[in-house]
Order: sequence, then structure tokens, then C-alpha cells
Amino acid sequence: MSTALDAALAHADAHLDDSVARLKTLVAIKSISTDPAYAGEVRKAADWLAADLATLGFDASVRPTPGHPMVVAHDQAADGPHVLFYAHYDVQPVDPLNLWATDPFTATLVKGDDGETRIVGRGTSDDKGQLLTFVEACRAWKAVNGPLPIKVTLFFEGEEESGGKSLPGFLEANKAELGTADIALVCDTDLWNRDTPAIVTSLRGLVGEEVVITCASHDLHSGMYGNAARNPIQVLADIIASLRNPDGSVALEGFYDDVAELPAEIAAQWKRLPYDEAAFMRGAGLTTPAGEQGRSVLEQTRARPTCEINGMTGGYTGDGFKTVIPAKASAKISFRLVSGMDPKKIRAAFRKHVTDRLPPDATATFHEHGGAPAVSVPTDGPFVAKAATALKDECGNEAALIGSGGSIPVAGEFKKTLGLDTLLIGFALDDDRIHSPNEKYDLKSFHKGIRSWLRIISAFAG
Repeated sequence: MSTALDAALAHADAHLDDSVARLKTLVAIKSISTDPAYAGEVRKAADWLAADLATLGFDASVRPTPGHPMVVAHDQAADGPHVLFYAHYDVQPVDPLNLWATDPFTATLVKGDDGETRIVGRGTSDDKGQLLTFVEACRAWKAVNGPLPIKVTLFFEGEEESGGKSLPGFLEANKAELGTADIALVCDTDLWNRDTPAIVTSLRGLVGEEVVITCASHDLHSGMYGNAARNPIQVLADIIASLRNPDGSVALEGFYDDVAELPAEIAAQWKRLPYDEAAFMRGAGLTTPAGEQGRSVLEQTRARPTCEINGMTGGYTGDGFKTVIPAKASAKISFRLVSGMDPKKIRAAFRKHVTDRLPPDATATFHEHGGAPAVSVPTDGPFVAKAATALKDECGNEAALIGSGGSIPVAGEFKKTLGLDTLLIGFALDDDRIHSPNEKYDLKSFHKGIRSWLRIISAFAG
């Protein structure tokens, strides 16, 4: 361990309480990006971050967008490689408030039954706590060593939780400034478990579709028209039922044409990871895996494409009962895509699947709800290897190179617009209750995150 790294780690340990205090200050700012009533709070959070970064010697500024502002900060005095670190400072709404055990905007230290201390509050995990792990690492390094050993650009978004509509345009307009980095780092993901770090090297893509089936010109009395009138709910239900084959695979024509098997070396590593499939299912109140037969739960959730029905409506759904045959029924359906799959091709295949199964008097209309391809990073690159070694040095266990079941659009935008690969390294846990009441971030995760980034910064420097 270098003397510089050793000193920075010691400083981070000694000043952990100060780091927690800054996290409490940031959590107290109600930066809810989805609600226009909190626009001022979102701006307040951006201003606070820029001001704090300026005290560390970063050239920091708040950048306007058509939506909520971005924060961009540079420290590029070093001769080492250049990293672009991304996180978001906006948060989800806190409703329902009555389910919170503490004030959601007062970050509260709570000791669990297992003896671990949790920081409870909105944004502690997603993503203010994760954001500050890197900032606090920079703070610790600078406090004892002066300049950072690598070039750093910080890029903080203020509307990730509201769709990130301003992100593509902002990146395009500022690609000359932001695209000079060698690698992008994103801290918005999980540890594998409490003791095993993870580097996400692939993210599934996403296609969102809404389909509306229309039959009659208006709602009908079920006593007068029952049997004779086509029921759009029945039509929609039949179509939805046809989306999966008996073996659990997705039935769209050509759906798996561009899907490759998991590379052998990654499959072998995953088999070595501590993973309790039954416990994973129990955590959701379930016992029996669905989906593709012959595929493990881990493979299905991390490396295989999916088709899921996210919502379905039609007819009368209020209190009481109404004997009606509705004119319309609708469903919202999402597809998670793996590397090689084309969102446009999958959207077209879905629409053809629906229209091919429409009976007389039934029509379908479609509405897009986003689409993005999967993102993958070569696992044999130098930044991956150095980050993995640094994480193992901190945690004592080999870092898992994993695919994420979710979709993080910013990684795709970095690749498309800036030409940058992205390493996703986070320190959250799957029980952090993100987006839910009583969101938390383990104090150990926060501390481990700061120390891990210090090791990664040192490793990247050489």
C-alpha cells in the first residue's frame, strides 16, 4: 500500500462522522425532481454540491437545462488517466408518509437487530449516499496528499428520477468537455452481498410499450350485448397469455435471434458466487421460479431477456359492481434486452404479435414508453482489472463481475454520445428499500464506499 493511499484511508476513517454530517445536510434538501413544487429544492441541492466541491478545489458550476440543473466539476491538474464520475442528486417522492418510521428528510442513524447501523432517509442509498462516497474519497485524498493523482470530472444529474429527459441533449451539447475522459464511473448499483463487492459490466436494455385494444364504439350493457359483442379485455387477455410459451420462453417471433449464451468464464465465476436462489425467492414472498425452464434464477434475472406485464386496465374497476362490456382495454408491457438485441426489432415483433392475433371488430393502437439497447463493457480492460483488484483489497473477497437486471440509461448515453465505456460500482444492498418508505444506507456501506473509491483512485493512478 502506498504511503499516500494509507494516509488517505486513515483520514477517511478518522473523519467518518464529518462525512455522515454532510450526508445529513444533503438529505435534508428535498430534491424531489418529479414534483414541480420542489423545483427550488432541486436547485438548492445543486447549489450546495457546487459550493461544497469548490471548497475542495474543484472548478464547479451549476449548469441549466430545460429541466433540472446539472452539476459539473473538474480537477484535472494530474497527469494520470481521466475519469468521469456520475451520480444523481434528485430523489423519489416520499409518499406514503405514514409508513416512514422517521422523518424522511432527516437522515437518522438506526441500529438494526443485527447490530449494524443504518442511515435512514430519502436518498441515503439512491443516490445521495452513493454520490458522496466518491466526493468524500476525493476530500480525504486532498486533505492529506494535496492534488488528486488522476484527472477527475464530476457530473451530477438532477432529474434521473423523473426520466432524465435533459440528459441526452446536455451530453450532446457538452461532449467536447465531457468526452475527454478515459472511462466513466457510475455509483448507482449494489454490492453483491455485504461482504462481496461487485462491478456491473452489463446492463439490460429496455423497451416499453402500451397497447390499447378497442372493440365496440362505446361501453355496452352486458345483459343486452353479452356473447354477441367482442370483449376487448378478453382479446387482450388472450394476447397477453400468448406472450409466453409453455416452457416459459418469450413467444415473439425472432425474440432470441440475437441472444448469445453467457460467456463461459463469466458463467464459471457466477457459479462461485455466494447465491441462495431459494432465499432470493422468499424475499419476494415466492417459492417457485417462473420464466425459462432450465435457466437459473441468477441467469434469468441478470443475463436473459424478459417480457413482463406491468399493468392492465379495462372496464369498471371501482367500488361495487357494474355490468359493462368495455369498449377499450389496455396493458403496459416491458421487455428487458441483453447485448445484441435491437429495441426497434423487438418493438416491431411485439406489435406484429398483437396485430396477428386480433379477431374481427378488434383494433390495436400502440404507444411507446422508451427504448434503449443493452450496454456491456469488455471484462478484460485495464480499468476493470484495476478496479477489481482495488475492491478485493478493501473487502477481502473477489469482486463479482455481474450483469445487472435493471437498466441505467446514462451508461448507454455515455457510450452513444461520448464514446465512453462505463464501470458501474456501487455499495448499496438489495434491502435498502430504495423508492420506498424507510429507505436506508448501511453506515458500513457508506464507509466501505469511501475507502473503496480511494483504493480505485490510487490503482488508476498506477
